[in-house]
Amino acid sequence: MDYETIIYEKENNIALVTLNRPQSLNAISVKMAQELDQVFDEIDGDDTARVVILTGAGRAFSAGADIKEMMTPGQASIASLLAQGKPLPFFSKIENLGKPVIGAINGVAAGGGCELALACDLRIASTTATFGFGEIKIGVIPTGGGTIKMPRLIGITKAKEMLFLGDPIDAEEAYRVGLVNRVVPPESVLSEAKELAKTLSQRPPLALKAAKSCVNVGMQMALPAALAFEAKEGALLLNTEDQIEGMKAFVEKRQPIFKGK
Repeated sequence: MDYETIIYEKENNIALVTLNRPQSLNAISVKMAQELDQVFDEIDGDDTARVVILTGAGRAFSAGADIKEMMTPGQASIASLLAQGKPLPFFSKIENLGKPVIGAINGVAAGGGCELALACDLRIASTTATFGFGEIKIGVIPTGGGTIKMPRLIGITKAKEMLFLGDPIDAEEAYRVGLVNRVVPPESVLSEAKELAKTLSQRPPLALKAAKSCVNVGMQMALPAALAFEAKEGALLLNTEDQIEGMKAFVEKRQPIFKGK
């Protein structure tokens, strides 16, 4: 499928999604929201795509919602979608995809762009990257999960500071508070993400999916229910072809070859 606002590529088992509106700092338009929905449906249905990298073209990851589009009379915009009081579906599609998603944060990640980064499982940031929610300065709040996910990730106090003041933090501060996994030079962001993706692509897909599900679902449960969910997910992996191959390879002191079965 051809896309207008994103670029979708595959390299072996790695899917690469690039936000491609560099002239507007990859601001999220209605068209981009629709295409993110579509591409993550496409990736979800492709068993050969084991890991996803999400990044931005140019000097930004994403500056958030397209404010110019929102201010154009008669123009469909993200605002008209948000006015329905429902979260935009592409955020949950990314977060709940049964495959690891790596955010290669190459620059500004603001507002909805920061929420896109939060939807990823792992985040590699350029030293030039910044993260923030400026919505408070224009009289609104994040509605792509920012007020919910950020406190769970970095703690309530720091999250409230970011949400109330609307000032961004740099990559080093993001690393210090646990928002990103690694900080690397700008020229290394994508290559670092690809190396990590390559490693993850060699892990058993069913176990990765189960681990991701246990974290995402378990974080919403009381501890006893979360432990029971984890035990159930673990039991489903027993006697899969991958589990048998993994243990056999361990005994034989060789690298396992996982098939996702």
